[in-house]
Amino acid sequence: MDRLANTVRPYAWGSTTAIPELLGARPTGEPQAELWMGAHPGAPSRIDRGTGPAALSDVIAADPEGELGPEAVRRFGPRLPFLFKVLAADSPLSLQVHPDLAQATAGYADEEARGVPIDAPHRNYKDANHKPELICALTPFTGLCGFRDPNETAELLAALDVDSLKPYVDILHAHPESDALRELLTAVLTADRDAMAETVEAAAHAAERLSALGGPYADAYAAYASLARHFPGDPGVIAAMLLNHVRLQPGEALFLGAGVPHAYIDGLGVEIMANSDNVLRCGLTPKHVDVPELLRVVRFDSGAPAVLRPEADADGEELYATPIDEFRISRYVLTEGAAGHPLPSGAPQILLCASGTVRLRTVRTAETGTGQGPGELTLARGESAYVPAGERVEAAGDGTLFRATVAL
Repeated sequence: MDRLANTVRPYAWGSTTAIPELLGARPTGEPQAELWMGAHPGAPSRIDRGTGPAALSDVIAADPEGELGPEAVRRFGPRLPFLFKVLAADSPLSLQVHPDLAQATAGYADEEARGVPIDAPHRNYKDANHKPELICALTPFTGLCGFRDPNETAELLAALDVDSLKPYVDILHAHPESDALRELLTAVLTADRDAMAETVEAAAHAAERLSALGGPYADAYAAYASLARHFPGDPGVIAAMLLNHVRLQPGEALFLGAGVPHAYIDGLGVEIMANSDNVLRCGLTPKHVDVPELLRVVRFDSGAPAVLRPEADADGEELYATPIDEFRISRYVLTEGAAGHPLPSGAPQILLCASGTVRLRTVRTAETGTGQGPGELTLARGESAYVPAGERVEAAGDGTLFRATVAL
């Protein structure tokens, strides 16, 4: 196993303190948004097996089956199929959706055939992969996820008492659920920008007033007013009012499948996703919004988002169950003095110490021989390790360990 040296991405929405605090480092005053763990070519982690630092992506490329295992290579190709992150949001991320695998494959092929440069600001598909993801809260974490029930959204919008929103309320009452949501989102994103800016301003003032009065939508109104302060006049503020406002407590998670509109607002969490950069934006951003393609990808289904809580097995692994295979995420809550927990082997894994101190020990067997790397590693809070397929490891200590791997 190998200790990871990871890159922090300084996106403007990031917290200036959360990741430094996790790592026990001094804040620089600049935003630190994401800590990347894995082999994504944009910022691969680095390891050192005695010959100097090397990118994990290069190590895997040199011996895919040895690092990932034959079954993982057969199913996902000669690369680590997930990216593991710590995400620290201090202001809202863009409102967005991700395509499914068929949409991504077709969209990427189409843009390649039309010669759209890969770095063009209007390009939608950077690769041919889908991007399901899961966010698990380390602190209280707020976001928007999926369409709220249209009847409830009609009630929320009507209470704002903004004249220009009343036709939207009528749409929600006049059509079946999916048709109403599609027609309303289309109307919001294609409206005259000057008129929409006035609507956003009026709605934000009303939301701020209603948030102070309490009631079932008070937290949501406060969130929408905050979005308008960050993105004045942005149609995405009204689009956001169609979505569920969600607040996760530490240890709770959300799985975000294809076509589900969402945005993270604030908090610290661990995030895992399939390796892809495919994002279609709905608003809350100065970046390109391709409305026709967005409407093709969005799933116009409503309902309360399913908040995931981990389910423990007899070995102490607490699994966050998801319906895809490119990643599998779980955690271990370790207690000092207890027996070490053997971690499943056979697939590549990345281990993150989220609290306390965790000791990792390689379990030697006749089959594994001496193994690679050191026999023991101690991870402090915020530190992580990579374990190649086939290396058997057990974890002990006093802390919380997140385990990211693939489902085989």
